[in-house]
Amino acid sequence: MIRTWMPRAYSGLTAKLVIAMWFKNVGKLGSCFCFTRDRQAEKLEEKMFVTIAHDMAIHDPLLRRAVAAAVAADNSLKTTLDVIQRWEKLILEPISKVSNAVIGKVVIVIDALDESGSPHSREHILSILGSKVADLPPNFRILLTSRPLLDIKEALVKARHVQVTSLDDVLTGHDIRLYVSNKLGPVGGIGDIEVRRIVEKSDGLFEWARLACEFIKPSMAGETAKERFDDLMKHGSEDGRLLDSMYHATLESAIGKRPIALERFRSMMQQVLSMLQPLTMHALGAMRSVFPDEQDHYDMGIILGFMGSLWSGVTNKSTPGLVHPLHASFYDFLTEPSRSGIYFVGEVDMHRNLASASLHILHRDLCFNICKLESSYLCNSEVSDIEERIGANIPPHLSYSCQFWMKHLQGTPFATDLALQVKGILGSERVLFWFEVLSLLNALGSVAADVVVTARWLQVSQLTYGDLPLK
Repeated sequence: MIRTWMPRAYSGLTAKLVIAMWFKNVGKLGSCFCFTRDRQAEKLEEKMFVTIAHDMAIHDPLLRRAVAAAVAADNSLKTTLDVIQRWEKLILEPISKVSNAVIGKVVIVIDALDESGSPHSREHILSILGSKVADLPPNFRILLTSRPLLDIKEALVKARHVQVTSLDDVLTGHDIRLYVSNKLGPVGGIGDIEVRRIVEKSDGLFEWARLACEFIKPSMAGETAKERFDDLMKHGSEDGRLLDSMYHATLESAIGKRPIALERFRSMMQQVLSMLQPLTMHALGAMRSVFPDEQDHYDMGIILGFMGSLWSGVTNKSTPGLVHPLHASFYDFLTEPSRSGIYFVGEVDMHRNLASASLHILHRDLCFNICKLESSYLCNSEVSDIEERIGANIPPHLSYSCQFWMKHLQGTPFATDLALQVKGILGSERVLFWFEVLSLLNALGSVAADVVVTARWLQVSQLTYGDLPLK
């Protein structure tokens, strides 16, 4: 059976963590697999059932032996990208063999399926969840969280073994009131009347209530919390988009409307939204510092440092975290001009900037024996402090550049300067240093297909620009 939660604008991370931790504490959590939009380049959908099988095998010795037997009988299960085969051979068949020995319910949590990527990325997963999951023993349950995207609704809503619950029906005004009271209780000028009005205006949207609390708490000189509360209450919601009005109010307070601030805001949002893996502010800044246009070389903190209510990883400099939006709806807001207005991020070729920056970093930072290993006769796994050496010698911006420069290049129209940068890596000894870093990061296999596409990109370039010295 599948229990599906489809939130409108709720803190899904909080709900998932609470549920997963409860089942873990009572010994009933089989696996917890989380999708996230900023890790789509990793193709997590191809790893989901392998990860779930691995997690469940750790918890149950009988299941571990059944999974091991399946892999021993068919070694291709380790490398196949066939999602349906992995489901049948690594999960369904092993569970069916040991189901009589498993006592009580076992719960598998799949979080944020809507953030897996395009509908094509989850097509086979939805086929399994919509039909084949019914073949599981009745004591195995799947808890799935997702926004109600069309392909997900069509695959699951009418399935007899799926029970759909909207978090709009679960989350009550009482819950939001407790949250708002806790956040604004100590703030001067905010009392029971103001809390009640916030709860009423939230219309059941937890994310709106959270942003409202962040907006009202004093963060600017010259304004009281009560004045900010009054300002917030004046903001309407066009076409019923209450959350959009909250985003507008928050951005107007943090960014304003001055042209230079808006230009830098759009540029930084384009960069963060175009990243194929989340990075810290420092790593994002390291890449921006080598963008082709020197006018883009400014500190990330002049924009992101004022957006702590919308982005994670932008406020605590002592323990920097990965930069990503606190709520998935902010992505959609920024990329739909009808919703974001002057805060629309625009259509700028950020992939070109990121490809150029990545190639610049590779050219500058790659070197022989980057981790200073004493011997070349040992496998990476045989070096006892290999992780410490990687952390000390391969900074996040270099790691990102090594893994993703080709993907950004593929999203970029041909440019002679880019082709010459590629030649500077692939046509020199740096290509060996690049392979070394990929090996240390266990990422050699993931870039194989990208190398083929990059070779085609260069071949097409040569056909069009015959005088380009790429050979």
